[in-house]
Amino acid sequence: MFAWQAPDREVDALVGGRHNDPFALLGPHESPDGLVIRAFVPHAGTLEAIEADGSVIAELGRRHDAGFFEGLVPGRPAWARYCLRARNEGGEWVLHDPYSFGPALGPMDDYLLVEGTHRQLYERLGAHPCEHEGVVGVRFAVWAPNASRVSVVGDFNQWDGRRHQMRKRVDSGLWEIFAPEVGEGTIYKYEIVAADGRLLPLKADPFGFAGEMRPATGSVVARTDNFVWHDEAHVAARDSGEARRRPMATYEVHLGSWRRGEWNRFLTYDELADQLVPYAAWMGFTHIELLPVSEHPLDQSWGYQPIGLFAPTSRFGDPAGFARFVDRAHQAGLSVILDWVPAHFPTDIHGLAHFDGTALYEHPDPRRGFHPDWNTAIYDFGRREVANMLIANALYWLDRFHIDGLRVDAVASMLYLNYSRKEGEWAPNPDGSNDNKDAVAFLRRANETIYAAHPGTVVIAEESTSWAGVSHPVYAGGLGFGFKWNMGWMHDTLDYMSTESVYRPWHHDKITFGITYAFSENFVLPLSHDEVVHGKGTVFSRLPGDDWQRFATQRAYYAMMWAYPGKKLLFMGQEFAQRREWSEERSLDWHLLEMGPHHRGMQLLVRDLNHLYRDEVSLHARDCEPEGFRWIVVDDKNQSVFAWLRLGPDGEPPVAMVSNLTPVPREHYRLGLPHAGVWREIMNTDAENYGGSGMGNLGAVTAGEEPAHGQRASAHIVLPPLATLYFRWEPDAPTPQGGATSRQ
Repeated sequence: MFAWQAPDREVDALVGGRHNDPFALLGPHESPDGLVIRAFVPHAGTLEAIEADGSVIAELGRRHDAGFFEGLVPGRPAWARYCLRARNEGGEWVLHDPYSFGPALGPMDDYLLVEGTHRQLYERLGAHPCEHEGVVGVRFAVWAPNASRVSVVGDFNQWDGRRHQMRKRVDSGLWEIFAPEVGEGTIYKYEIVAADGRLLPLKADPFGFAGEMRPATGSVVARTDNFVWHDEAHVAARDSGEARRRPMATYEVHLGSWRRGEWNRFLTYDELADQLVPYAAWMGFTHIELLPVSEHPLDQSWGYQPIGLFAPTSRFGDPAGFARFVDRAHQAGLSVILDWVPAHFPTDIHGLAHFDGTALYEHPDPRRGFHPDWNTAIYDFGRREVANMLIANALYWLDRFHIDGLRVDAVASMLYLNYSRKEGEWAPNPDGSNDNKDAVAFLRRANETIYAAHPGTVVIAEESTSWAGVSHPVYAGGLGFGFKWNMGWMHDTLDYMSTESVYRPWHHDKITFGITYAFSENFVLPLSHDEVVHGKGTVFSRLPGDDWQRFATQRAYYAMMWAYPGKKLLFMGQEFAQRREWSEERSLDWHLLEMGPHHRGMQLLVRDLNHLYRDEVSLHARDCEPEGFRWIVVDDKNQSVFAWLRLGPDGEPPVAMVSNLTPVPREHYRLGLPHAGVWREIMNTDAENYGGSGMGNLGAVTAGEEPAHGQRASAHIVLPPLATLYFRWEPDAPTPQGGATSRQ
């Protein structure tokens, strides 16, 4: 055996998949006798090192029957490029040696990952088609600091973990390799050997940009950096003005069940762009909010159990298709918000759980690293590398897909150490407190980073507790979110509307109480997917009375909601009074729109409310400011009447809303108003085109100088049964003859 030859023990370790540094053995290496080339090519009978033109550099000797070859090439520099030509009884093939390439990552990548500040970590980790040292292939990189060996496997190497054993960067725990001749569309996973020698189940790429269609679980090599966008005007416009002073009427959508194709198949991203985008735009919504689109193994999770945080789900197509969907939405004037789930992740064996054989992404203490409600793992928010990955993921959707905002799911479960845990199932902080300080620090840093990088976007918290300052700036002690879902308003108003009208006087404060805290946060009013599942029925089905009363009540409720302080969110199907509870397994019941005037009327009402909300500055500009709201009628519980003013900036005409939430019409109701003169009736939910009875005020009322309800003027108005009306002051309009009437 010559001195330049590899020791047998190293060869055996390599072909056995247990070598701790394959790059130290394979590829070109200088020796006292000259350059040595070593390669591992299973199934090869002979192997030659050749020049690009096919001329032979050297024949490599077979050292091991598994396919280990080596040969001496005196006088050749180590940097000189070469190829390998293999032959067996079936023929010959030429390949580049992956171990002949230098590192693709650098010391700065190690430093920034360990420091937790690698803002564009997704540009370095994952699978990246590229040209490296003049050769086309894919650069793979993954973080697995406690593994003893990591290999990338796929069809390109017959899923043989010995073929592309990766280089470990000891300073950071990153593993990398350049795989020549691999390209887009390649299916791959990581084969990981734990520190104790266990061969782990194959793992999908935590930074994979695409995934296989379930039930398959492989990652797919894809590019997300080469889309051609046409949304320059939209991106520029979203930076103008404060989000809390702009209209936000959001259509919440589950892409898999908004509408289905033939044989109940999923629509593609392009089909959704053709159908969903124009529909939402026609309806007057300003935003589409998508239930999570990150790759997830189980349809029934609705995307809230994500595995591939960087991969738009393959259910509807590839990443380019999703980019086209967003681009089409932007061109139609719609912003796109994604549900983002950093609160937990499933423990599927191909996912992040015990990724390198240890609690790597999850907190090692099950009292902090396991979610009893969902049987999921919880991220270790205090570990810099994990927090870095999550923040980079948030930025990825904004950077690569031009997303306009994120709605962060289950924030409350992140904030409290004892969330949904019994005594003994959680450990308090040293001072006895129950706040998860690591999660709080993570959320604050994430929000600061997102808003600094993309100031025109929004980050919205689904937070169901009384945690103070969720939507307050970090510098003021808040969590730094832009908005918070108003869960209290949602529960109270749905409870009230679900009560028989005869009993509503005893529940009057369900409507009035919310104003006491309405401006403590920047609120979104959510009638979300959570309110139409798990036996709750739909908004329509939980309302009391016969069909006429239900439709009338739902119309009145929506108009009250659109005039209430806060941004608006409505889950798909509720805009036309879906009767059946939502299921992710089927399309919405679009046929209802063809069954009489009421479902169609509800749809037209929501459309008109959206346009009014957008056009009337007083209805949106001060959604989050107490100066934008003033009670008119707060205590008329015996008649279940509510009235208030919405006020905009100086010079904008105020809008008065009044609701009669009983089935009794009130034809001579005196309503206090701040100004005398003409008040135009700009919304009446009892209008015939909405399916109502047509009772109203002939389009306007005239207020005289007669005080009422603490206002200096008042008007007699007609209040239809179970209806909401809006009146806009028009000081320059001529006074109509005849005043209020009982028919529209």
